Amino acid sequence: MNGPEDWDRFGPQGPEGTGRPCPGNGERPRIPAPRRPAEDEGPLPDIRVPAPGPDPQAEQERKQAREQERKQERGQEQGQGQQRDAPEDSGAEHAATQKDGTTDQHPAGTDRPEPPHAVLKSLLGAWALAACSAEETAAVEAHLTDCATCADEALRLRDAVGLLHPADSLDLDPLLRSRVLEGCLGRRPARIPVPEWAGPYDAETAKLDALLRDMGEAEWRAPVRLRWFENDRAAGRATTVAGVIGHLMSVDGLVANALGLTDPLGAEVPEDAPTDPTERTLAYWRTSVHEESPLATREPWREQTHSLIRTVAFAGRGVAELAVPYGDFRLPLRDSMLERAFECWVHAGDIADAVDYPYEAPAADHMHGMVDLAARLLPSALAVRRRSGLATPPRRLVEAGTPGRTLHLEVEGSGGGHWYISLDSPGALGTPDRTVAHIALDSVEFCQLAAGHVSPEDAAAGQHGERDAIRDVLFATASLSRL
Repeated sequence: MNGPEDWDRFGPQGPEGTGRPCPGNGERPRIPAPRRPAEDEGPLPDIRVPAPGPDPQAEQERKQAREQERKQERGQEQGQGQQRDAPEDSGAEHAATQKDGTTDQHPAGTDRPEPPHAVLKSLLGAWALAACSAEETAAVEAHLTDCATCADEALRLRDAVGLLHPADSLDLDPLLRSRVLEGCLGRRPARIPVPEWAGPYDAETAKLDALLRDMGEAEWRAPVRLRWFENDRAAGRATTVAGVIGHLMSVDGLVANALGLTDPLGAEVPEDAPTDPTERTLAYWRTSVHEESPLATREPWREQTHSLIRTVAFAGRGVAELAVPYGDFRLPLRDSMLERAFECWVHAGDIADAVDYPYEAPAADHMHGMVDLAARLLPSALAVRRRSGLATPPRRLVEAGTPGRTLHLEVEGSGGGHWYISLDSPGALGTPDRTVAHIALDSVEFCQLAAGHVSPEDAAAGQHGERDAIRDVLFATASLSRL
C-alpha cells in the first residue's frame, strides 16, 4: 500500500494528472491520510508568475485614447459629431491579462463588432416601440442602412405602432345598435323591413334599452322628476327610473291595443278613462310593481317595444292610417309611433340626467319628423286654447282650405326647417305671403318646449312681428306636453 508520501506525490489522478492509478499493489484508500502542514516542510518556494510582456499595439492605442481625452477636456472636439466616450483609465482593464494568460481582443478606444443579423432583427419590434437602449438603437439604425429587408420590416412595424390607440371607455355608445342595424340593412335589406315611419320609435327604444342594460337596482330607484306644462304653468311629479319605464309602457299600451296586442296593464286598466294616458300611468303606479322589483320593469317594456315593431313590419302599408285613441283626440298610427318615439327620447333624457349619464339627440331625419308632427298639431292646439279662453280670438273667420294669417316657424339645427302655421283656423292654409310673425328656435329647444321642459318665455331665440301671435304659438307648443 502506498504511504502518505506517495499520495502527496502523485495525487488522486496519478502522476502528473495522467489519470493512471497510483503505483502499488493495494487499492487506493477512499480517504487520504492527513497532509502535513506546509510549515513543517520549510519555507515556501518563491514561485513567480511571469508578467506578460508589453503589447506595443495596445500601448499605442492607450496613448491615443489618453490624448483624445485631453483634447475633449480642452473643448477642441466640439462640432465633430457624437463621439464614443473615452474610458476612464480602463485601458489597463481592457488589456489586462485573462485567466488563461491572454489579453482582451478589443482594447479601449476600438469599436465593438456589430451584433449578428438575427439579433438585430429580433430587436426591430422593441426599436419600433422606442424600447431599446441607446446602444441597441444605434446598432439597429446602423444596420437598417445596410439591410433592405430589415428596413422594410422596420417601416411596417412603425406603421403598426401608429395604429395603436389608448384604451377607450368600456361604456357602450347608446347609438351603437342603431348604427349596426343601419349598416346591416344598407348592405342587405331585411326581408320584412321596418316601415320608415316606425324607424324613429325603433331607434329611440334601442337607445334607451342600451342605457338601461347595465343599471343596478340602486340606479333603478334613482329619483326622477317628470315635467310638463298645464294651464299655462309648469307642472311636475316625482317618480323613479322604474316609474318612468312603467309610464312609457302604459302609454305604449294604447298602440298595442290598436294593433290587437295584449294590454300591459291587464286588469288594472282604468274603467272610466281606458284611453287617457295620464289615467293609465297613475293606474300602473298604484300597482307598486315598479317599487317592489324595479329591475323586472325593463323586460316587459322591452318585449312590448319589440312586439310593436314586429307587428307593424308584418302588417303591411294599410296599418299606417289605423287610429290610435289618446283620450279626447286620435292620431293615425304613423303619427302615433312618431309621438311615442318623441316621448321615449324626452324621458330617456330625464333618466340620463338622474343617473348622470350623457344622452344624444335623435338622428337628423328622425328629429325633423318630430318637429314636423308638433308643427302640424299647433293649429288644433291653438283652437283648443281659444275655446278655453287662454289665447286671443281670431281676427276674422277663414274658410277651410283658404289662406289666412300665418306665423313663420323657423327651426334651426339638426332636423330643422321652415313651417307656416295657420293662426285663424285649423282648416286654413298657412302661406308665406300672409306671414304676420316670425319665430326662430333651435330644433332641440323647440322639442324641449313641446315637452314642457322649457318655459315659453325663455324658449324663443328670435321673434319678429305681432306679439300676440308669437305668444299664442309659443304657449300652444308648450301645451302639447302632458304627463
